[in-house]
Amino acid sequence: MAVRFTILGSGSSGNCALLEAGETRLLIDAGFSARQIRERLASIARTPESLSGILITHEHGDHIQGLGTLCGRLGVPIYANRLTREAIERQFPQTRLKFVTFETGAAFSVGSVDVQTFSVPHDAMDPVGFVLETAAGTVGFLTDLGHATKLILERVKRARLLVLEANHDLRLLQEDVKRPWSTKQRILSRHGHLSNDAAAEVAEQLAAGDLKEIYLGHLSRDCNRPELALRTVTNRLQKAGATHILVRNTSQDVPSPTVELEPPRVAAADGQLLLTSLVRAHG
Repeated sequence: MAVRFTILGSGSSGNCALLEAGETRLLIDAGFSARQIRERLASIARTPESLSGILITHEHGDHIQGLGTLCGRLGVPIYANRLTREAIERQFPQTRLKFVTFETGAAFSVGSVDVQTFSVPHDAMDPVGFVLETAAGTVGFLTDLGHATKLILERVKRARLLVLEANHDLRLLQEDVKRPWSTKQRILSRHGHLSNDAAAEVAEQLAAGDLKEIYLGHLSRDCNRPELALRTVTNRLQKAGATHILVRNTSQDVPSPTVELEPPRVAAADGQLLLTSLVRAHG
């Protein structure tokens, strides 16, 4: 069973991705308006009506903006922990939403996808990251965190594809005139956001695992540049000899190319059997 993964958009103003494994279709976060999510799904010939559920990392607006309209009308189940669910309910008090509540650190299944959850350090009620296990491999989702703990690295080390936050360039953040110092302190704190350099360090620490592809997400419009993020992480991996890992940027404005993960297969090479897998991007 082939697995398809599409980042519908990622940045400081909105985050949403789609994982498809057979008949199971999951959104990870819904940080755009319901209309925007519908339009972005339509661009890859999908509709919200086909969704199996929505996994929520935390309750900030750039991750849940579309929930009220999208789920209130369609009844799509929302998977969230208790504190996140309660925070969402406070933001949409007039909307009847269908929740499936999990405990942080627990694992559960949605159709053919096994979901592992883990705590991340961020200034939200109970933020989490996800590891999504499928028949074609594992996808890790690691955005909105101030630093990567040993537990986090342990949880995502088996991911073949990882969505990794690269929120800001330190110099650009320090020089930014739009943000007050208190906001900069929050972003730079251990419960804020990963910088490009911090993302590069995470990538290097995971390079010895199963990782084949990294998508850099949650880039700040004002305090980062796509080419800076890409160069910082790629250079660190190259210096570490991890040239087998492909690094790509994401966009706030348009969906990234869909990635298709094919099931592992056994191939013969030099008289030995080798387990291989493919990751293909579709524009």
